[in-house]
Amino acid sequence: MVDLLEKEKMSQLYDFYKDLLTEKQRDYFEMYYFYDNSLGEIANDNNLSRNAIYDNIKKTCKILVDYENKLHLLEKYEKRLDIIDELEKKYDDELIKELKNID
Repeated sequence: MVDLLEKEKMSQLYDFYKDLLTEKQRDYFEMYYFYDNSLGEIANDNNLSRNAIYDNIKKTCKILVDYENKLHLLEKYEKRLDIIDELEKKYDDELIKELKNID
């Protein structure tokens, strides 16, 4: 079973880096993380072994983490949001609200 924090983190990483994955990696990842399909269900639907699906999803998660370790897109995004939140506390400015809605 996937830990809720791990699921959230992987989902965030997926949002940033999904275009760098293969179609199959995206499909299996989405079935498992977004549609809550079991490994067995995904395996049956794709005529593969449960172990093959498990290996693919684990590999995909490692790839997502590796991309983040190199590019830091999620980290930078979260820092920007923190800064915007701090600005909102200090200033009541429409530009700040617009900035927050860009991402």
